[in-house]
Amino acid sequence: MKLQTKVDFEQPCENLIDYQSKVFSIGSCFSVNIGNKLSYFKFDILQNPFGILFHPLAIENFIGRSLSNRLYTLEDIQQLNGQFFSFDAHSEMNQLDKFILLEQLNKAVKRGNHQLQKASHILITLGTAWVYRHKTTNQIVANCHKVPQKHFDKELLSIEAIQQSLTKITAAIHAKNPKAELIFTVSPVRHIKNGVIENNRSKSNLISAVHNVVEHTKSLHYFPSYEIQMDELRDYRFYENDMIHPSNLAIEYIWAIFKSKWIDSKVFSTMTEIDSIQKGLAHKPFQENSEAHQKFKTKLSVKINRIQQQFPYINFE
Repeated sequence: MKLQTKVDFEQPCENLIDYQSKVFSIGSCFSVNIGNKLSYFKFDILQNPFGILFHPLAIENFIGRSLSNRLYTLEDIQQLNGQFFSFDAHSEMNQLDKFILLEQLNKAVKRGNHQLQKASHILITLGTAWVYRHKTTNQIVANCHKVPQKHFDKELLSIEAIQQSLTKITAAIHAKNPKAELIFTVSPVRHIKNGVIENNRSKSNLISAVHNVVEHTKSLHYFPSYEIQMDELRDYRFYENDMIHPSNLAIEYIWAIFKSKWIDSKVFSTMTEIDSIQKGLAHKPFQENSEAHQKFKTKLSVKINRIQQQFPYINFE
């Protein structure tokens, strides 16, 4: 008996992710779910240097600024309720000191520049096509930072506008890093603050634009996170209690498909070993000074040394 409609899609290129790869991940909160998995298994990854960025224009802005190494100045920083922030970054970057914020913003730009130019794989997760335009500056912001709604106009990016933005992103990356494989995905997180219909309008524009961009270029790819959640996991038990975010089980399911498609099977055994180490490091002993725990620590140390001899850059601290 068939109880699912499976999402069929082509096996990606031969250039799969392994422990020689450098990965850059950017975008909406689902990018954190996949990025955290890659980080857990100790792949070389930089994710969301500016924090979560929900829409294509915010991602385009960060990538363009990073690759051209355009640093921020104090004029780019705003203040509200005692906090300093940038309309280009997520609120997790906010600081009480504008000089610390400026330093953090520019450090993120430099880190992005370094990883983007060396990355073998760049994962771009698109969350929404809805954007907010600041009325005074005419700037489309990455985050409103709780600035009163009256200061913004809300707009839905057209398919053409999204396509244009994604084309600029790919051109900017390939101008500096022509060998990079770009993996686009649309986040399965439902942006339903303004209703399900508005969310569906947004997701449909994103999906149409992405396919218009990737379908004719060999180094551009689409991973169907959204479709897997909507079709293979068509049940609210695969959501958190908010009915918006995928549950841990859903994340594990989508990750397993991503792993099977995009990670070289030759490193699966290494991933299993690293998983064992991570669980060992997280273990809380009842008797820390017991003989059994000391033996456990010795075995764990041997495993860590074995991994680090193969991959010196891996750090378990």
